[in-house]
Amino acid sequence: MNSKVHFIVYRIFVNVVGVGLAAMLFKHIHIDSFIILMVSALLLTALNAFVKPALVLLTLPLQLLSFGLFYLVVNAIVLELTSFFITGFVVDGFWTAVGGSIVISIINILFDIFSTNSDMRYIYWIRKR
Repeated sequence: MNSKVHFIVYRIFVNVVGVGLAAMLFKHIHIDSFIILMVSALLLTALNAFVKPALVLLTLPLQLLSFGLFYLVVNAIVLELTSFFITGFVVDGFWTAVGGSIVISIINILFDIFSTNSDMRYIYWIRKR
């Protein structure tokens, strides 16, 4: 398989772990089944790849004024969008979405740090292209 395909599958897996952990930690994040978890992680990965960059670009002045803290709001919006499109995946409230997105981000960072395959590291992958 191509390294880009490996990277996408890896990101989906990491998002499965992150969304699952966020659902375990927050009582207002509810997932009906493992299949819903997989589908929501797949959609979250797609939204992170295609919608999130546009949101970051549109909110760039707010990003600069808040010294990057508005990025948490963008992450929460992407998580809420995922919840909106997937029946059986419920994120109840904005602050729950912020907390869930922080958990998912921490899981992504930890997997990046401890990844033994340099092709799977997000920062290295960007520089490699």
